[in-house]
Amino acid sequence: MLASALAALLMLCSGVNANAQAYSGYSPYSIYGLGDMSRQGTAYNMTMGGVGIANRNNRFINILNPASVTARDSLAFMADFSIYGDNKVFRQDDTRGANNIFNVNDVVISFPIRSKDAAMMVGVAPVSNSGFSYSFDYTDPNVIGNMGNVSYSASGNGSIYKVFAAAGVTFFKRLSLGAEADYYFGNQLKYYATSIDDASYNNVSNGTSLEMHALGGKFGMQYEQPIGSKSTVTIGATYSTEANIKGYFTDERYAYGSAATDTIYYKMDTLGVTKSAKIASEKGVGISYKYADKFMIEFDYTRSDWSNSNVAAISGFNYEDTPFASTLSESYRLGFEYTPNRNDIRYYLNRVSYRGGAYYRKENFMVEGNPIYAAGITFGATLPVFRWYNGLTVGVEIGQRGAMNGGLIRERYLNFTIGMNIFDIWFQQPHYE
Repeated sequence: MLASALAALLMLCSGVNANAQAYSGYSPYSIYGLGDMSRQGTAYNMTMGGVGIANRNNRFINILNPASVTARDSLAFMADFSIYGDNKVFRQDDTRGANNIFNVNDVVISFPIRSKDAAMMVGVAPVSNSGFSYSFDYTDPNVIGNMGNVSYSASGNGSIYKVFAAAGVTFFKRLSLGAEADYYFGNQLKYYATSIDDASYNNVSNGTSLEMHALGGKFGMQYEQPIGSKSTVTIGATYSTEANIKGYFTDERYAYGSAATDTIYYKMDTLGVTKSAKIASEKGVGISYKYADKFMIEFDYTRSDWSNSNVAAISGFNYEDTPFASTLSESYRLGFEYTPNRNDIRYYLNRVSYRGGAYYRKENFMVEGNPIYAAGITFGATLPVFRWYNGLTVGVEIGQRGAMNGGLIRERYLNFTIGMNIFDIWFQQPHYE
């Protein structure tokens, strides 16, 4: 059943159409667990392979570490908005498919608090997306001989987001601490149907509906150590708490035919009461090196253990026909930024910030005991706009997830990111002579 179901997932429409645009994300692997986990960070982070734990930059909002919010001009108001396009090609053996998705990634604002060493940011960002639609016909001659043509179809959609508010304080000009409150919310809808041409048999329709919310938090630390007069080494660490999932889910099954529709099974349960599941905690560490206002390089490592999250036991999180298990997720990320001369008044391209990066990630789930890995490279640039630190960021990500062994699917993707960072001086006291 696994090979048939995953092969059918490749029967996807090519190009963007009305149906594809209804999905906030699309991937055969989004059928499992919380869905396809979103890439965290703004366009600024994504163009550098997703690093940011040890990153401090007063021109951009870094949402990966709440301690970094204090890296700013004390009178500045900052905002960030980014969108992305996912362009994926899927393959299993000789079966191929493709899909394109366009969606909003993040909306964030940042502003100082009363002290020049304290600041805050609030925003919303995606956590995961589910999107799939496929169908196939049974080819077993025994099934066809006894029941006629039998087809199977499945579809699903949904997203989980988080609204966050973070604040940070810098002590002794080197040590920055930050804390963040997270509210997760979203839904998942999944439908499965078996249709039989022979009217003497009833068709069967299954469906799950999940509405969830959760409260979590994140803590961050960054320490800057000057090296000489122009260089700085920064170490950073983050810890995201686990978040117990609340809400409710329904699990229903109907038999329908030419005569009537009968309810075979219907059940509604409350998460956190009859069953429990959680978003796993995450630990991260990073180190960066910065030379003047010209060059920066950073390496990050994150680790999140989903093996005790219990998401596989909840209807709406699991896939009925495929052995799915949550597992340990790890990622390794490397990124850099280079700006030839931010103050060059003659040559515009010298003021552009060029970035690149790479990552290697183990996903938080296994399919029939097979771990899923992803790897990719990123590159992009921020183009200065108008005055201050306003800029337009454009980025490209090229990567691969999964493999073509064990009946699995290989995803290859070419994704685009566009972000706008807004910077202005708001919080200043006017003076009159």
